[in-house]
Amino acid sequence: MEYELKNDRYRRARGGKAKLLNISCAKCETQLAVYQKDGPGPLKRMYFDRIMTPFSLLRLQCNKCHHVIGVPYIYPKEKRKAFMIEQGSIQKKLLKTS
Repeated sequence: MEYELKNDRYRRARGGKAKLLNISCAKCETQLAVYQKDGPGPLKRMYFDRIMTPFSLLRLQCNKCHHVIGVPYIYPKEKRKAFMIEQGSIQKKLLKTS
């Protein structure tokens, strides 16, 4: 499947670089989402508008083992809806960079 990277003020604020990540459950390795990560650094939160595949707005949870990956909250600095990711609960695989 082909995904188009979003290019907006949030991407430009983080240096203009972005990459697509395949996000999987660390426990059972089930694919959860495709996510656009803007800028450098670790993945601490997943913004709702950057998730490319369907997801639940209540929580980010593995459909297979039911492990909770993240909980929704509003990132105060930018007032954006996001999932706060628990450390060590996901695996990332690079799909595309720009």
